[in-house]
Amino acid sequence: MSDLLELSLPTGTDLAAVRAVLRDHALTSGMTARRVELLVLAVNEAVTNVLDHGGEGGRLVARAGDKGMVVEILDEGGTLLPEHLRRLPARNPTSGMGLFIIRSVCDRVDLDHPDGHSRLRLYMDYAGPTAH
Repeated sequence: MSDLLELSLPTGTDLAAVRAVLRDHALTSGMTARRVELLVLAVNEAVTNVLDHGGEGGRLVARAGDKGMVVEILDEGGTLLPEHLRRLPARNPTSGMGLFIIRSVCDRVDLDHPDGHSRLRLYMDYAGPTAH
């Protein structure tokens, strides 16, 4: 796919709507169904973190390129730190698995802080890693 397709929406509180719109966007962009479900899971976890811990709202931007998608989740509160992203889950967790799940299913995850906000970037190839 040569054209860059972009989806942008507020994170809001309707996670079902966010998941549905993202799912349609990723499928339309050429991502395999299995990869779409992994991406939707990761984005659901990221948006849930913004809603539960950010408190100041956020925005989701998904960009489709030639080989995959990048989904940015902006948390206006700016509370997500690199050490949160690196943290391993507890031995028998009942919560706190979101960032671990995100790191586990995405091809790459980056975090930066433009203008004092937290921006989590999730990278997902359309077809998954290529076997060598």
